[in-house]
Amino acid sequence: MKRYLGAAVVFAVTAGLVVAQDIRRGTVKSVDADKGTVTITADGKDETFALTSDTKVMGADGKAIAKPFEDKSLAPGTQVMFKGTTRDGKPALVGLKVGGAPQPAQQPKVDTAKLKPLPELGTEKYQGFEGGLYPGGKNDRPADHEAAGLALARQVQPLDADGKPARGGKVVLLSVGMSNTTQEFSTFKRLADGDGAKNPDLVIVDGAQGGMTAARIKDPEGANGGAQYWGTVDQRLKAAGVTREQVQVAWIKEADAGPNQGFPKYAQTLRDELRQIVQMMHRRFPNLKMVYLSSRIYAGYARTPLNPEPYAYESGFSVKWLIEEQLKGDPELNFDPKKGGVKAPWLSWGPYIWANGPAKEAGALGYEESDFAGDGTHPSPSGQRKVAERLLTFFKSDSTAKPWFVRA
Repeated sequence: MKRYLGAAVVFAVTAGLVVAQDIRRGTVKSVDADKGTVTITADGKDETFALTSDTKVMGADGKAIAKPFEDKSLAPGTQVMFKGTTRDGKPALVGLKVGGAPQPAQQPKVDTAKLKPLPELGTEKYQGFEGGLYPGGKNDRPADHEAAGLALARQVQPLDADGKPARGGKVVLLSVGMSNTTQEFSTFKRLADGDGAKNPDLVIVDGAQGGMTAARIKDPEGANGGAQYWGTVDQRLKAAGVTREQVQVAWIKEADAGPNQGFPKYAQTLRDELRQIVQMMHRRFPNLKMVYLSSRIYAGYARTPLNPEPYAYESGFSVKWLIEEQLKGDPELNFDPKKGGVKAPWLSWGPYIWANGPAKEAGALGYEESDFAGDGTHPSPSGQRKVAERLLTFFKSDSTAKPWFVRA
Protein backbone atom coordinates (compact mmCIF):
# COMPACT_ATOMS: atom_id res chain seq x y z
CA MET A 1 0.00 0.00 0.00
CA LYS A 2 2.87 2.35 -0.86
CA ARG A 3 2.22 5.42 -2.90
CA TYR A 4 4.21 8.63 -2.97
CA LEU A 5 2.38 11.68 -4.20
CA GLY A 6 3.51 14.99 -5.60
CA ALA A 7 4.42 16.50 -8.91
CA ALA A 8 5.57 13.80 -11.29
CA VAL A 9 6.78 11.35 -8.66
CA VAL A 10 7.94 8.59 -10.97
CA PHE A 11 10.68 5.98 -11.09
CA ALA A 12 12.40 5.09 -14.37
CA VAL A 13 12.92 1.33 -14.37
CA THR A 14 12.27 0.42 -17.95
CA ALA A 15 12.30 2.23 -21.26
CA GLY A 16 9.18 4.01 -19.97
CA LEU A 17 8.09 5.26 -16.61
CA VAL A 18 6.33 3.36 -13.83
CA VAL A 19 3.88 5.33 -11.73
CA ALA A 20 4.67 5.72 -8.05
CA GLN A 21 1.78 3.48 -6.98
CA ASP A 22 3.81 0.49 -8.20
CA ILE A 23 6.94 1.45 -6.28
CA ARG A 24 7.76 -0.01 -2.90
CA ARG A 25 10.41 0.84 -0.34
CA GLY A 26 12.48 -1.59 1.61
CA THR A 27 15.86 -2.55 3.03
CA VAL A 28 18.31 -5.01 1.49
CA LYS A 29 18.67 -7.98 3.82
CA SER A 30 20.96 -10.15 1.71
CA VAL A 31 22.33 -10.64 -1.79
CA ASP A 32 22.98 -14.14 -3.11
CA ALA A 33 25.11 -14.02 -6.24
CA ASP A 34 25.07 -17.81 -6.65
CA LYS A 35 21.27 -17.94 -6.73
CA GLY A 36 20.92 -14.59 -8.47
CA THR A 37 18.55 -13.26 -5.81
CA VAL A 38 18.10 -10.25 -3.55
CA THR A 39 16.16 -10.46 -0.29
CA ILE A 40 14.43 -7.22 0.69
CA THR A 41 12.63 -6.46 3.94
CA ALA A 42 9.46 -4.53 3.11
CA ASP A 43 6.15 -4.04 4.90
CA GLY A 44 7.43 -6.06 7.83
CA LYS A 45 8.33 -9.15 5.76
CA ASP A 46 11.38 -10.59 4.00
CA GLU A 47 10.78 -11.13 0.28
CA THR A 48 13.25 -12.78 -2.09
CA PHE A 49 13.36 -11.71 -5.75
CA ALA A 50 15.30 -12.93 -8.73
CA LEU A 51 17.61 -10.26 -10.11
CA THR A 52 17.95 -11.01 -13.83
CA SER A 53 19.69 -9.48 -16.81
CA ASP A 54 16.45 -7.65 -17.53
CA THR A 55 16.34 -5.99 -14.11
CA LYS A 56 17.20 -2.29 -14.25
CA VAL A 57 19.43 -1.49 -11.27
CA MET A 58 20.41 2.09 -10.46
CA GLY A 59 22.62 3.70 -7.88
CA ALA A 60 21.67 6.63 -5.67
CA ASP A 61 22.99 8.94 -8.40
CA GLY A 62 20.55 7.50 -10.93
CA LYS A 63 23.25 5.81 -12.98
CA ALA A 64 22.97 2.16 -14.01
CA ILE A 65 24.82 -0.45 -11.95
CA ALA A 66 26.28 -2.92 -14.45
CA LYS A 67 27.30 -5.61 -11.95
CA PRO A 68 24.87 -5.39 -9.03
CA PHE A 69 26.12 -8.57 -7.30
CA GLU A 70 29.58 -7.05 -7.08
CA ASP A 71 28.50 -3.52 -6.19
CA LYS A 72 29.06 -2.53 -2.56
CA SER A 73 26.14 -0.09 -2.64
CA LEU A 74 23.76 -3.09 -2.36
CA ALA A 75 25.14 -4.16 1.01
CA PRO A 76 22.72 -5.42 3.68
CA GLY A 77 20.95 -2.52 5.36
CA THR A 78 20.78 -0.40 2.21
CA GLN A 79 17.52 1.47 1.68
CA VAL A 80 16.08 0.84 -1.78
CA MET A 81 13.08 1.52 -3.97
CA PHE A 82 11.95 -1.41 -6.07
CA LYS A 83 9.28 -2.82 -8.32
CA GLY A 84 8.51 -6.53 -8.35
CA THR A 85 6.72 -8.83 -10.74
CA THR A 86 6.27 -12.55 -11.35
CA ARG A 87 8.29 -14.39 -14.00
CA ASP A 88 7.89 -18.10 -14.61
CA GLY A 89 5.83 -18.25 -11.44
CA LYS A 90 8.55 -16.74 -9.23
CA PRO A 91 9.02 -13.24 -7.78
CA ALA A 92 11.46 -11.14 -9.80
CA LEU A 93 12.59 -7.53 -9.86
CA VAL A 94 11.67 -5.22 -12.70
CA GLY A 95 13.79 -2.47 -11.25
CA LEU A 96 15.70 -1.43 -8.15
CA LYS A 97 17.17 1.93 -7.12
CA VAL A 98 19.52 2.55 -4.23
CA GLY A 99 18.32 5.22 -1.82
CA GLY A 100 15.02 6.32 -0.35
CA ALA A 101 12.03 7.58 -2.23
CA PRO A 102 11.23 11.27 -2.55
CA GLN A 103 9.69 12.59 0.61
CA PRO A 104 5.93 12.14 0.50
CA ALA A 105 3.66 15.12 0.75
CA GLN A 106 2.85 15.93 4.35
CA GLN A 107 -0.67 15.13 5.46
CA PRO A 108 -2.43 17.96 7.28
CA LYS A 109 -3.90 17.07 10.64
CA VAL A 110 -7.53 15.96 10.36
CA ASP A 111 -10.01 16.59 13.16
CA THR A 112 -11.73 13.26 13.85
CA ALA A 113 -13.52 14.35 17.01
CA LYS A 114 -17.00 14.07 15.48
CA LEU A 115 -16.48 10.65 13.86
CA LYS A 116 -18.39 7.85 15.56
CA PRO A 117 -17.55 4.18 14.96
CA LEU A 118 -20.30 2.65 12.82
CA PRO A 119 -21.58 0.40 15.64
CA GLU A 120 -22.01 3.50 17.84
CA LEU A 121 -23.44 5.65 15.06
CA GLY A 122 -26.44 3.34 14.82
CA THR A 123 -29.48 5.04 13.31
CA GLU A 124 -27.72 8.41 13.33
CA LYS A 125 -26.29 9.57 10.02
CA TYR A 126 -22.90 10.51 8.66
CA GLN A 127 -23.28 12.97 5.80
CA GLY A 128 -26.76 11.61 5.14
CA PHE A 129 -25.91 7.90 5.45
CA GLU A 130 -27.10 5.70 8.29
CA GLY A 131 -24.65 3.99 10.60
CA GLY A 132 -24.63 0.52 12.12
CA LEU A 133 -22.95 -2.50 10.59
CA TYR A 134 -26.19 -3.79 9.08
CA PRO A 135 -29.44 -2.21 7.82
CA GLY A 136 -31.58 -0.22 10.21
CA GLY A 137 -28.57 0.94 12.19
CA LYS A 138 -28.21 -2.51 13.74
CA ASN A 139 -24.99 -4.36 14.54
CA ASP A 140 -26.30 -7.92 14.42
CA ARG A 141 -26.80 -9.91 11.23
CA PRO A 142 -30.41 -10.12 10.05
CA ALA A 143 -31.96 -13.41 11.19
CA ASP A 144 -32.17 -14.94 7.71
CA HIS A 145 -28.55 -14.08 6.93
CA GLU A 146 -27.44 -15.44 10.30
CA ALA A 147 -29.28 -18.71 9.62
CA ALA A 148 -27.70 -18.98 6.18
CA GLY A 149 -24.25 -18.39 7.67
CA LEU A 150 -24.78 -21.06 10.31
CA ALA A 151 -25.86 -23.54 7.63
CA LEU A 152 -22.76 -22.80 5.55
CA ALA A 153 -20.51 -23.01 8.61
CA ARG A 154 -21.74 -26.56 9.18
CA GLN A 155 -20.79 -27.41 5.59
CA VAL A 156 -17.17 -26.34 6.07
CA GLN A 157 -15.21 -29.59 6.39
CA PRO A 158 -11.76 -31.02 5.69
CA LEU A 159 -11.14 -31.38 1.96
CA ASP A 160 -8.38 -33.10 0.02
CA ALA A 161 -6.27 -31.34 -2.60
CA ASP A 162 -9.00 -31.89 -5.20
CA GLY A 163 -11.65 -30.36 -2.99
CA LYS A 164 -13.34 -33.60 -1.98
CA PRO A 165 -14.34 -34.39 1.63
CA ALA A 166 -11.59 -36.48 3.19
CA ARG A 167 -10.38 -37.58 6.57
CA GLY A 168 -7.03 -35.89 6.99
CA GLY A 169 -8.04 -33.09 4.63
CA LYS A 170 -7.73 -29.38 5.35
CA VAL A 171 -9.84 -26.26 5.79
CA VAL A 172 -8.08 -23.11 4.55
CA LEU A 173 -8.68 -19.61 5.94
CA LEU A 174 -7.11 -17.10 3.53
CA SER A 175 -6.43 -13.39 4.02
CA VAL A 176 -6.74 -10.94 1.13
CA GLY A 177 -5.49 -7.37 1.22
CA MET A 178 -2.61 -4.93 1.30
CA SER A 179 0.33 -4.14 3.60
CA ASN A 180 -1.67 -3.35 6.75
CA THR A 181 -3.60 -6.58 6.22
CA THR A 182 -0.53 -8.80 5.97
CA GLN A 183 1.06 -7.14 9.01
CA GLU A 184 -2.04 -7.74 11.11
CA PHE A 185 -2.95 -11.17 9.73
CA SER A 186 0.57 -12.58 10.02
CA THR A 187 0.48 -11.63 13.71
CA PHE A 188 -2.97 -13.24 14.00
CA LYS A 189 -1.66 -16.40 12.35
CA ARG A 190 1.11 -16.73 14.93
CA LEU A 191 -1.38 -16.27 17.77
CA ALA A 192 -3.94 -18.66 16.28
CA ASP A 193 -1.44 -21.37 15.40
CA GLY A 194 -0.26 -21.31 19.00
CA ASP A 195 -3.78 -21.48 20.42
CA GLY A 196 -4.76 -24.94 21.62
CA ALA A 197 -8.42 -24.27 20.83
CA LYS A 198 -7.78 -23.94 17.10
CA ASN A 199 -9.14 -26.67 14.84
CA PRO A 200 -6.16 -28.90 13.92
CA ASP A 201 -7.57 -29.30 10.39
CA LEU A 202 -7.48 -25.52 9.84
CA VAL A 203 -4.62 -24.07 7.79
CA ILE A 204 -4.26 -20.29 7.97
CA VAL A 205 -2.63 -18.71 4.90
CA ASP A 206 -1.70 -15.04 4.67
CA GLY A 207 -2.39 -14.01 1.09
CA ALA A 208 -2.18 -10.26 1.74
CA GLN A 209 0.74 -8.36 0.23
CA GLY A 210 2.28 -4.91 0.47
CA GLY A 211 1.21 -2.39 -2.12
CA MET A 212 -1.71 -4.50 -3.34
CA THR A 213 -4.72 -2.22 -3.12
CA ALA A 214 -8.29 -3.11 -4.09
CA ALA A 215 -7.89 -1.33 -7.43
CA ARG A 216 -4.85 -3.46 -8.27
CA ILE A 217 -6.09 -6.93 -7.30
CA LYS A 218 -9.68 -6.82 -8.57
CA ASP A 219 -8.58 -8.22 -11.95
CA PRO A 220 -6.62 -11.49 -11.56
CA GLU A 221 -5.15 -11.02 -15.03
CA GLY A 222 -4.41 -7.33 -14.58
CA ALA A 223 -1.01 -5.99 -15.59
CA ASN A 224 -1.28 -3.38 -12.83
CA GLY A 225 -0.55 -5.99 -10.18
CA GLY A 226 -3.49 -8.37 -10.21
CA ALA A 227 -1.67 -11.20 -11.97
CA GLN A 228 1.32 -10.78 -9.65
CA TYR A 229 -0.87 -10.69 -6.54
CA TRP A 230 -2.94 -13.79 -7.26
CA GLY A 231 0.12 -15.65 -8.56
CA THR A 232 1.79 -15.00 -5.21
CA VAL A 233 -1.33 -16.21 -3.39
CA ASP A 234 -1.06 -19.48 -5.32
CA GLN A 235 2.59 -19.77 -4.31
CA ARG A 236 1.74 -19.24 -0.64
CA LEU A 237 -0.99 -21.84 -0.76
CA LYS A 238 1.44 -24.31 -2.29
CA ALA A 239 4.07 -23.49 0.32
CA ALA A 240 1.49 -24.24 3.02
CA GLY A 241 0.75 -27.61 1.41
CA VAL A 242 -2.78 -26.71 0.33
CA THR A 243 -4.65 -25.84 -2.87
CA ARG A 244 -7.25 -23.41 -4.14
CA GLU A 245 -9.84 -26.16 -3.82
CA GLN A 246 -9.31 -26.26 -0.04
CA VAL A 247 -9.95 -22.54 0.51
CA GLN A 248 -13.38 -22.30 2.17
CA VAL A 249 -13.20 -19.10 4.23
CA ALA A 250 -11.51 -15.73 3.69
CA TRP A 251 -10.94 -12.44 5.50
CA ILE A 252 -10.68 -9.31 3.35
CA LYS A 253 -9.37 -5.93 4.44
CA GLU A 254 -8.70 -3.57 1.56
CA ALA A 255 -8.34 0.10 0.65
CA ASP A 256 -6.93 2.25 -2.14
CA ALA A 257 -3.89 4.51 -2.06
CA GLY A 258 -4.13 8.28 -2.15
CA PRO A 259 -7.91 8.72 -2.17
CA ASN A 260 -9.08 12.24 -3.03
CA GLN A 261 -12.63 11.81 -4.33
CA GLY A 262 -14.42 12.79 -1.15
CA PHE A 263 -17.47 11.11 0.37
CA PRO A 264 -19.41 9.15 -0.75
CA LYS A 265 -17.52 8.75 -4.07
CA TYR A 266 -14.42 7.03 -2.70
CA ALA A 267 -16.47 4.73 -0.46
CA GLN A 268 -18.66 3.79 -3.42
CA THR A 269 -15.63 3.12 -5.61
CA LEU A 270 -14.09 0.87 -2.97
CA ARG A 271 -17.42 -0.93 -2.52
CA ASP A 272 -17.54 -1.66 -6.24
CA GLU A 273 -13.95 -2.93 -6.22
CA LEU A 274 -14.72 -5.18 -3.26
CA ARG A 275 -17.71 -6.53 -5.19
CA GLN A 276 -15.43 -7.46 -8.10
CA ILE A 277 -12.97 -9.10 -5.72
CA VAL A 278 -15.54 -11.34 -3.97
CA GLN A 279 -17.11 -12.31 -7.31
CA MET A 280 -13.71 -13.20 -8.72
CA MET A 281 -12.80 -15.16 -5.58
CA HIS A 282 -15.96 -17.26 -6.02
CA ARG A 283 -14.71 -18.24 -9.47
CA ARG A 284 -11.10 -18.76 -8.39
CA PHE A 285 -11.79 -20.77 -5.24
CA PRO A 286 -14.60 -23.21 -6.09
CA ASN A 287 -15.28 -24.22 -2.47
CA LEU A 288 -15.14 -20.74 -0.96
CA LYS A 289 -18.29 -20.41 1.15
CA MET A 290 -17.81 -17.53 3.55
CA VAL A 291 -16.05 -14.17 3.39
CA TYR A 292 -15.67 -11.85 6.36
CA LEU A 293 -14.73 -8.23 5.72
CA SER A 294 -13.24 -5.50 7.91
CA SER A 295 -12.59 -1.86 7.14
CA ARG A 296 -9.48 0.18 7.94
CA ILE A 297 -8.05 0.97 11.35
CA TYR A 298 -7.71 4.55 12.62
CA ALA A 299 -5.63 6.94 10.50
CA GLY A 300 -5.81 10.09 12.57
CA TYR A 301 -2.05 10.02 13.11
CA ALA A 302 -1.28 9.74 9.38
CA ARG A 303 1.63 11.83 8.14
CA THR A 304 1.16 11.11 4.44
CA PRO A 305 -1.79 11.11 2.01
CA LEU A 306 -1.55 7.32 1.63
CA ASN A 307 -4.95 6.64 3.23
CA PRO A 308 -5.70 9.26 5.88
CA GLU A 309 -8.84 10.21 7.74
CA PRO A 310 -11.67 10.50 7.05
CA TYR A 311 -11.10 7.98 4.22
CA ALA A 312 -10.04 5.22 6.63
CA TYR A 313 -13.25 5.73 8.61
CA GLU A 314 -15.38 5.98 5.46
CA SER A 315 -14.11 2.63 4.17
CA GLY A 316 -16.48 1.14 6.73
CA PHE A 317 -19.37 2.31 4.56
CA SER A 318 -17.83 0.45 1.61
CA VAL A 319 -18.07 -2.82 3.53
CA LYS A 320 -21.51 -1.99 4.95
CA TRP A 321 -22.96 -1.12 1.54
CA LEU A 322 -21.51 -4.21 -0.15
CA ILE A 323 -23.04 -6.53 2.44
CA GLU A 324 -26.35 -4.66 2.21
CA GLU A 325 -26.42 -5.27 -1.54
CA GLN A 326 -26.26 -9.01 -0.87
CA LEU A 327 -28.90 -8.73 1.85
CA LYS A 328 -31.21 -6.94 -0.59
CA GLY A 329 -30.97 -9.88 -3.00
CA ASP A 330 -28.60 -8.54 -5.67
CA PRO A 331 -28.42 -11.49 -8.12
CA GLU A 332 -24.78 -10.63 -8.88
CA LEU A 333 -23.94 -11.34 -5.22
CA ASN A 334 -26.18 -14.37 -4.77
CA PHE A 335 -24.68 -17.13 -2.60
CA ASP A 336 -27.76 -19.37 -2.35
CA PRO A 337 -28.19 -21.94 -5.17
CA LYS A 338 -31.91 -22.11 -4.34
CA LYS A 339 -32.26 -18.53 -5.52
CA GLY A 340 -30.41 -18.86 -8.82
CA GLY A 341 -26.87 -18.93 -10.07
CA VAL A 342 -24.25 -18.51 -7.33
CA LYS A 343 -22.06 -15.49 -8.05
CA ALA A 344 -20.39 -14.83 -4.71
CA PRO A 345 -19.71 -16.30 -1.27
CA TRP A 346 -21.81 -15.45 1.78
CA LEU A 347 -20.63 -12.05 3.08
CA SER A 348 -20.46 -10.77 6.63
CA TRP A 349 -18.69 -8.25 8.77
CA GLY A 350 -15.62 -9.57 10.51
CA PRO A 351 -14.38 -7.60 13.51
CA TYR A 352 -14.91 -3.85 13.27
CA ILE A 353 -11.45 -2.49 14.05
CA TRP A 354 -11.74 1.28 13.60
CA ALA A 355 -11.67 3.32 16.80
CA ASN A 356 -11.41 7.08 17.22
CA GLY A 357 -7.94 7.41 18.72
CA PRO A 358 -7.14 6.38 22.30
CA ALA A 359 -9.53 4.10 24.17
CA LYS A 360 -12.28 5.97 25.98
CA GLU A 361 -12.68 3.33 28.70
CA ALA A 362 -10.85 0.33 30.08
CA GLY A 363 -11.01 -2.70 27.82
CA ALA A 364 -12.27 -0.76 24.81
CA LEU A 365 -10.43 -0.70 21.51
CA GLY A 366 -8.30 2.39 21.00
CA TYR A 367 -5.18 3.47 19.15
CA GLU A 368 -2.24 5.42 20.55
CA GLU A 369 0.30 7.06 18.28
CA SER A 370 2.75 4.35 19.38
CA ASP A 371 0.49 1.78 17.70
CA PHE A 372 1.71 3.04 14.33
CA ALA A 373 4.94 3.18 12.37
CA GLY A 374 6.59 6.45 11.38
CA ASP A 375 4.08 7.17 8.62
CA GLY A 376 1.19 7.07 11.08
CA THR A 377 -0.65 4.67 8.78
CA HIS A 378 0.96 1.24 9.01
CA PRO A 379 0.58 -0.45 12.40
CA SER A 380 3.56 -0.94 14.68
CA PRO A 381 3.91 -4.31 16.46
CA SER A 382 1.55 -3.14 19.21
CA GLY A 383 -1.03 -2.01 16.65
CA GLN A 384 -0.70 -5.27 14.76
CA ARG A 385 -1.32 -7.21 17.94
CA LYS A 386 -4.45 -5.22 18.78
CA VAL A 387 -6.02 -6.19 15.46
CA ALA A 388 -4.71 -9.76 15.66
CA GLU A 389 -6.24 -10.29 19.08
CA ARG A 390 -9.61 -9.04 17.88
CA LEU A 391 -9.44 -11.34 14.88
CA LEU A 392 -8.70 -14.30 17.14
CA THR A 393 -11.53 -13.40 19.52
CA PHE A 394 -13.91 -13.02 16.58
CA PHE A 395 -13.12 -16.36 14.95
CA LYS A 396 -13.24 -18.22 18.27
CA SER A 397 -16.58 -16.73 19.33
CA ASP A 398 -18.64 -15.69 16.32
CA SER A 399 -21.57 -18.04 15.78
CA THR A 400 -20.72 -18.64 12.11
CA ALA A 401 -16.96 -18.99 12.63
CA LYS A 402 -16.68 -21.05 15.79
CA PRO A 403 -17.96 -24.31 14.17
CA TRP A 404 -14.99 -24.52 11.78
CA PHE A 405 -12.35 -22.49 13.65
CA VAL A 406 -12.47 -24.12 17.07
CA ARG A 407 -11.37 -27.65 17.83
CA ALA A 408 -14.36 -30.00 18.12
